Amino acid sequence: MTLLLSLFIKLSLFSFVAYGGIIAVLPSLFDLTVNQEHWINADTFADFFAIAQAAPGPNFMTVTLIGWQLYGLVGAIVASIAICWPSCIMVFYLERYITGIQDPEKKKIIQYASASLAVGLVLASSWKLMVNFNDHWTATALTIAVIAATQISKIHPLYLIALGALLGGVGFI
Repeated sequence: MTLLLSLFIKLSLFSFVAYGGIIAVLPSLFDLTVNQEHWINADTFADFFAIAQAAPGPNFMTVTLIGWQLYGLVGAIVASIAICWPSCIMVFYLERYITGIQDPEKKKIIQYASASLAVGLVLASSWKLMVNFNDHWTATALTIAVIAATQISKIHPLYLIALGALLGGVGFI
């Protein structure tokens, strides 16, 4: 039972700072679950993240899978509720506040600041994940090439995923 309570409290705290979604705090979640609490290992975390990204639905599925691994169905439910409830309450009140603002310029400033914060957190998280998981220069080069390709071309990301799988399959990365 203390494991469930610990899971609930720690994931609830993550929800307060997960501005931009769970992706924004993924390196910290990795550090908590793998390095600090030793709930899962790094390979399992990477597998859970890959499953969450491949499956339809919300990105917080990584957290749900961690809860499932720790305590089965009850753990999955507790983890899912813990990661959702604080941000849901904050968004509810923030939306009420923003709706009440009469000055359109102030609304625009809040929206742009919020978007910038979310994008910055997601980019920082992505960089940290790349540094942690890319253990060879070829993987880092491929990551940078994929980022560049998605920014300067209209190549569909599935082709790039297939390229990564092919290069991994033949042992290049």
